[in-house]
Amino acid sequence: MTLLDSPSYVVSPDTSRAPLRTARTRSYAMCAPEHFAVEYAINPWMHPGIAVDRDRALEQWATLVQTYRTLGHRVDVAPALPGQPDMVFAANGATTVGDRTYGAMFRHEERRAEAGAWAEWLTERGHDVTRPVQTNEGEGDFLVLGSMVLAGTGFRTSIAAHVEAQQVLDRPVVSLELVDPRFYHLDTALAVLDDGNGEAPADVAYVRRAFSRHSLRTLRQLFPDALEVDEADALALGLNAVSDGRHVVLPVQARGLAEQLDTRGYVPVPLDVSELLKAGGSVKCCTMELHA
Repeated sequence: MTLLDSPSYVVSPDTSRAPLRTARTRSYAMCAPEHFAVEYAINPWMHPGIAVDRDRALEQWATLVQTYRTLGHRVDVAPALPGQPDMVFAANGATTVGDRTYGAMFRHEERRAEAGAWAEWLTERGHDVTRPVQTNEGEGDFLVLGSMVLAGTGFRTSIAAHVEAQQVLDRPVVSLELVDPRFYHLDTALAVLDDGNGEAPADVAYVRRAFSRHSLRTLRQLFPDALEVDEADALALGLNAVSDGRHVVLPVQARGLAEQLDTRGYVPVPLDVSELLKAGGSVKCCTMELHA
């Protein structure tokens, strides 16, 4: 029996209530938590000195990689940089759309070396990486859809980076203001369930508490049928999820969200990433998507 055959990992959607969603093969870049630790505090989830089981973190990360590959996706693994305990959170390293890559510039000194490491690794693999002038934290705050990029600001990524990203990626950027420090990156507050590149329209899920009033208006105008998520599931970092258009990989603690996804026709794939949650990261944080 494979991982995805196990009923503890997959909830089969009730197709009598919702249409069957269609998966599309994806390409991901990841980095093993070989140096994972909580040595500093740069978000509300981090508490220096908390006990971290690095072996368990490696096991949980390996299960995530295996899950993606079992689903038919490509995963390339970048080498872990010594002294960079958060490099496992690969999503923050860059944003790639087609042959264009917008590099990262981290707000906090503790993570700044990661940006160069990711830029070099991506360049070696043929990506045209533009080094940024403005502060931004990659896919942590840039979520790519087929017709636009949703961009977060307020804590880690400057509003000026939204203009820079639009020029580099050659795709319209929609700015969204984050106002709750617990949702310090856009990918903790909003999940792209379907990017709209296939037959189905774009579909997202989000938690209202994370956004300013005007950004909520923007989301409601763009996605009137979006899935609104309970704050408890959002605080389990349930929205820090990865979807291929059908399967949605998310933390196992977000049980209510998994039920909502099932009703909507998606296949929830819950995983235990509890060790990585100690640093304020989950499934999406660990996953940089190289968008076609």
